[in-house]
Amino acid sequence: QVQLVESGGGLVQPGGSLRLSCAASGNIFRINVMSWYRQAPGKERELVASITNDSNTDGNTKYQDSVKGRFTISRNNAEKTIFLQMSSLKPEDTAVYYCNAQLREIGVWRLENYWGKGTLVTVSS
Repeated sequence: QVQLVESGGGLVQPGGSLRLSCAASGNIFRINVMSWYRQAPGKERELVASITNDSNTDGNTKYQDSVKGRFTISRNNAEKTIFLQMSSLKPEDTAVYYCNAQLREIGVWRLENYWGKGTLVTVSS
């Protein structure tokens, strides 16, 4: 059993900052990629940022164009945790933010996709 638990959401004014965290736990052999997705009301879930589990680097990162320069994804491999530092927040960043992990469980050879339950970020004055 694998669990992803997000935290750090809340209400923030435009131009403000928030830091989201996602901790993975359970029967994990190796995490390949961890990502943040978001889903705004009436819209489809979209990829915000992802980071690979490369032990030789700080991890390769990817960002959605709309958040480049404002959001930073990082990780703590030992804690199986990722973070999303969000700055210069805009009302259009309002959404439920979900953590995703592509990983292998102990004793299982295939990659599985796991999701957290999400954390709400509201950007409003």
